[in-house]
Amino acid sequence: MVMQFEYAPGATPIDPDEALGLIPIHIRTQAELNAWEELNIVEGADWIARQKVIQGLNEGLVRELHSRMFNQTWQWAGTFRKSAKSIGIDWTQIAVALKNLLDNTAYQIENKAMPIDELVVRFHHQLVLIHAFPNGNGRHARLIADALIVSLGGKRFSWGGNTSIATPGTTRQNYLSALRAADKGDIAPLMLFARQ
Repeated sequence: MVMQFEYAPGATPIDPDEALGLIPIHIRTQAELNAWEELNIVEGADWIARQKVIQGLNEGLVRELHSRMFNQTWQWAGTFRKSAKSIGIDWTQIAVALKNLLDNTAYQIENKAMPIDELVVRFHHQLVLIHAFPNGNGRHARLIADALIVSLGGKRFSWGGNTSIATPGTTRQNYLSALRAADKGDIAPLMLFARQ
């Protein structure tokens, strides 16, 4: 039996070539995949919590975090996507766009260009917008944003409270709506959501 993918609203579908990269051969349902990924993500969260993100905010850190979040799940963990998606920039521009984002963020931090909550929420939004990886971009962006805010002396974000954003429901709908507002230049809903 082949794994049957089911996608929550707003989730980026995995293309057939990416699906071949699934490592655990025993997984057959989306619920099993979600549970497996969550265990793997804990490893990434533990790793990023030990990093000095403010000093090492670079492509290597971004890729290493994604790898540690998904290296027991996907062969392509930590590798930039090589396919078009319904969201995100052209995949051939990912490395350049990411470098620009990281350089701009470092400049904004150094020059205290805005309050740190706003700076990090904007960073999160831009990272999601780039959509560097085949899957896991939102979870990755939230985790690195949390690590960045803590390294800047702030408190981790709540991202809508205790309900999982990864599963369908009101919290996910509110998150996606806030991201869409940020896409149109209104960062306020995403900032509010991040601290709910």
